[in-house]
Amino acid sequence: MSSAGHGRRRPKKHEEEEHENHERWLVSYADMVTLLMVLFIVLFAISQVDKAKFEELASGLASSFGGPISVVQGTAQEPSVLDGGQLPVDIKNAIGPAQDVEQAAVDQAAAQAAAERAERVAAEAAVAYDELAEARDRIDAALKAAGHDGAARYEIDERGLVVHIVADAVLFDAEEAVLRPEGRQILDAVAPSLTSLPNVLRIEGHANHFPVSAGGPWPSNWELSGYRASTVLRHLAGNGVPEPRMSATGYSSTRPLVPETDPTAVSVNRRVDIVVLSTASAEANGLLPGIDAAHQGATP
Repeated sequence: MSSAGHGRRRPKKHEEEEHENHERWLVSYADMVTLLMVLFIVLFAISQVDKAKFEELASGLASSFGGPISVVQGTAQEPSVLDGGQLPVDIKNAIGPAQDVEQAAVDQAAAQAAAERAERVAAEAAVAYDELAEARDRIDAALKAAGHDGAARYEIDERGLVVHIVADAVLFDAEEAVLRPEGRQILDAVAPSLTSLPNVLRIEGHANHFPVSAGGPWPSNWELSGYRASTVLRHLAGNGVPEPRMSATGYSSTRPLVPETDPTAVSVNRRVDIVVLSTASAEANGLLPGIDAAHQGATP
């Protein structure tokens, strides 16, 4: 037999719905107000300057940097809280000397480096000039020994040693590109000196300002000057000068040695130049003409 409570169901407990809190914004608002209050308190606090402590700071900075220190004072309408202080504070002037010393050190180092570079370039130019001058002396001595003293003129410019050899009545007959016997002797004399040099050689043909004869074998002085330069190159190569170190160029009348008004222009400008190129740097080569001018001026 079942008990009295058998079959009875307990009444279900009623659960109330949770109410939504519509007042959470008050928490965020209170936090914002608190932060604003703290911000204004901090701003007020830092706006108050303890003049005594600031003067101690200024004095310490002055003694550390070794100079007077000052700050910009307040305007006439709004006096500064620093009025009455004994030491002006000028942070720029305090730091300035240190920066000036550093910049001066940099400038001094740069000037020293430039001076050392200029000294190296000058030394390089002096060595290059001595080598070219020695080559010039050997060539001149060889010409004198062969009985052709004065057959060449010498110049040391930014390219190197230039040996000017008059073409007409020395190397070639008028409007001819076949070497004269005297021209062969001159080239035979200078070839050994040129062979012993490590320098690159440029053979340059030049003409005077007169045009070639109409109906002649040459269309212009360009062809004549170029062929004469090639003829000299071939002869030097036949005497042992290495061909890979040589090149030939004709300049017609575009590079005269003397002005057209010079009485010697007709013969002097019609020439073949043998250029012994310098092996120094471009900076050192730029000093060669000045060195040569100084040596020529010192020669009695």
